Formats: sequence, structure tokens, C-alpha cells
Amino acid sequence: MTADPNANLKSAPLFDHLDELRKRLIISVVFLTIGMTVAFQYRVPLIEFFKEPLTHSVLYQAGKVKLVALQLTEQLMLSLNMSFWAGLALALPFILWQVWAFIAPGLYAHERRWALPFILGAGMAFLGGALFGYKLVLPTMIPFLADFMGGTVEGTFSIGSYLGMVTTFLISFGLAFEMPILTVILTRIGIVNHTMLRAGWRIALVVIMIAAAVITPTPDPMNMMLVAAPLYVLYELSVILSRAFRLPPIEESTDETPALGL
Repeated sequence: MTADPNANLKSAPLFDHLDELRKRLIISVVFLTIGMTVAFQYRVPLIEFFKEPLTHSVLYQAGKVKLVALQLTEQLMLSLNMSFWAGLALALPFILWQVWAFIAPGLYAHERRWALPFILGAGMAFLGGALFGYKLVLPTMIPFLADFMGGTVEGTFSIGSYLGMVTTFLISFGLAFEMPILTVILTRIGIVNHTMLRAGWRIALVVIMIAAAVITPTPDPMNMMLVAAPLYVLYELSVILSRAFRLPPIEESTDETPALGL
């Protein structure tokens, strides 16, 4: 049996892509490390920043709610955890740029023009979602939970548990606000379209209401609506963007070919 002389040529593009992926991952880790190093220097102001929603609680103002470290290593682990997420937020634009640099060679020339809008859009959407949760939802949700018994019970909460909950909540909001960006990408790939999204609005509404109930662990319907309303607005925006960025009919498609392909 003779060896296929084209075997090495066929496998070369795959190894080239893997090498490119490795390079982009290394650069992303470097940016993340720089971001974490910067954030670690400001870990105390960051912790105070995330404690701020709790200060709206009547019990906290009366000195009946405390945040304490329950384990010897909790302060260290908390500092590292906060530095990671804050560093990721700082490095996010640079990491997104590496993601785009990796996928851009496989795109058509006219699609590569969306690099800057993609990076700015994804970064601003995540930031907008986190700020929305921090400014509008947490100041009502956290005092409600902290003073659920109307002052009958004093609270001593683990600082790690509290900040972990707040961080998870804000990340969830940030990711939820990425819905329009993800919709544009899936539309351009051909997985979804505006007709499909419009027809499924009832299912989307139910899913959003369930997600809002999970994200806001309070029986207060006002908090749940504060979460559900903007999520549904984002869904409607996703439908509009899916229509705007829909794929052209086959007969209108250009003859462009991607610069690189597997």
C-alpha cells in the first residue's frame, strides 16, 4: 500500500489552525494575568464597591448585619476570586480581539469589517448588563433578603458567600445582555433567523420569566419584573437585529470565498 502524498498537505491546515489557537490562548492568558495583577492592587476598594448594595439595608445601618470571614484562608481566596473577575473585565476587550483574530481568516472580506462593532458591542453589552443589575436590582433585592424577618433576626454573613452571590448575579446579567450579539452571530451562521425568533416569542417569554425567578431569589414580584422586563426587551431587540443581519438569498450571494478554511 502506497502512502497518500497529499496526506501531509491535508493535515497542514488543521495544525496551522491549532497553532494559531494556541498562540491566541497564550496572548489571552497574558492579558488576563495583567488584568488580575492590576485588580489585585485594588482588591479592598473592589470589596467595598460590592458591599455597597448591602448598606441600603436598615439592619446594616443599625449595625445588626455583619460580613465576616469564617475561615482562615477566606480573605486570601476572596481577594484572588475578586481579582480574577475584575481582571477578566479589564482584559475582556483584548480577549475578544484575540477571538476575532482567530475566526477572521475564515470569514468573507465584507464580514471582517464587523471586528470593531463585535468587540465594542460585546464589551458594552456585558458592562451594561452588570451595571443594570448593580444599580437597579441589587439595591432592592439585597436589603429585602437581609431584612426578610423585619429586624427580628440579626445577620452575620460570610463575606465570601455574599460576594460570590453578588458576583454570580452580575455575571449572569452581563451574559444575558449579550443576547443580541449572540443572535447576530447565530443569524450570520444560519442557525436562527428572525422568523423563527418571532414565532417563538411565547416560549421565550416563559423562559425569561423562569430565568428571572431563578436569578432573583425573592418572592417580591417587583424584583422579578426588574429582571424580566429588560430581558424581554433584549429578546425583541434580538429579533430586530436578526432581521437586519439576515443572510441574503442564495441567488444574491456573492462569489467571495473565505481567506482560509479547514
